Amino acid sequence: MSANASPKGQTPTPTPDPVKNDAVRDSAFLRACRREEVPHTPVWFMRQAGRSLPEYRKVREGIGMLDSCMRPDLVTEITLQPVRRHRVDAAIYFSDIVVPLKAIGIDLDIKPGIGPVVEQPVRTRADLARLRDLTPEDVSYVTEAIGMLTRELGSTPLIGFAGAPFTLASYLVEGGPSRTYENAKAMMYGDPELWADLLDRLADITSAFLKVQIEAGASAVQLFDSWAGALAPADYRRSVLSASAKVFREVAGYGVPRIHFGVGTGELLGLMGEAGADVVGVDWRVPMDEAARRVGPGKALQGNLDPTVLFAGREAVETKAREVLDSAEGLEGHIFNLGHGVMPNTDADALTRLVEYVHTRTAR
Repeated sequence: MSANASPKGQTPTPTPDPVKNDAVRDSAFLRACRREEVPHTPVWFMRQAGRSLPEYRKVREGIGMLDSCMRPDLVTEITLQPVRRHRVDAAIYFSDIVVPLKAIGIDLDIKPGIGPVVEQPVRTRADLARLRDLTPEDVSYVTEAIGMLTRELGSTPLIGFAGAPFTLASYLVEGGPSRTYENAKAMMYGDPELWADLLDRLADITSAFLKVQIEAGASAVQLFDSWAGALAPADYRRSVLSASAKVFREVAGYGVPRIHFGVGTGELLGLMGEAGADVVGVDWRVPMDEAARRVGPGKALQGNLDPTVLFAGREAVETKAREVLDSAEGLEGHIFNLGHGVMPNTDADALTRLVEYVHTRTAR
């Protein structure tokens, strides 16, 4: 079934369990997502395939970020690198949250040291016309790369991902990264109808992008709402929640775990769970036991070591990791991760040791 095979607004009815590999289905990562017993607490890291790895820097040398995301051979190699080196319990597909926007013709680039920059920001209703539907053909390189990856990964699950509507809207309206989100918030507060239509359009694009990844073989997906922490809970509920909920609803029929993560979202954890995720990611600001109380029952949690701890030496890393594990003890399901992405100057060996420590300490 293609991503566009169902009428707009309706959830597709694909095979309930697309994970054909029994070993993947029974992996510690997917078991934790389903809140089942695990042989050890599974570990993976956001941005694990990235600048902290010397082998990553070598294969990316001279190749732009967006170009890298569109080369299946390169995507496959980069995605596999942290699995080989760190023995993490899941791979995450190497891409960027703006890839689907580029694929539908938005003029943007990822500039070193800055991030995504949009040539013509979306500021008016007429600008919405530039946000056409995304088709599988727009991102055929994704389907090809995931096919290559699932053959190489064996029993290791592959996580697909996309940017959440609010975060994508922030980039589109601001024209690039922002500390204040003044233009995005001005639209949200000043023209709520236009804002709602923008997020609804982005929800369609995002869900189509996730469907492509799932149908190609991803066995879980994560929705990154990187900038949602800039919102008050009332504004999130009024102006953002329904769009994220639409994304999760559109992919619910596939039966793969859905993870929701944002930075600085301690006050939003309950709402982010309410949006429909099976797993809620937690940054380092909220202890795991308190996060569980805020999210409520029926959800697994992911997190939440402060990424900067990895610069502090082995003893400090293990002490802080133990605090995370102790705080998560007794949760229905826990996936160990950082509270944000791996920082570029992180010692790769520190990540390898951390995976081994968590696996050893939590072995059942």
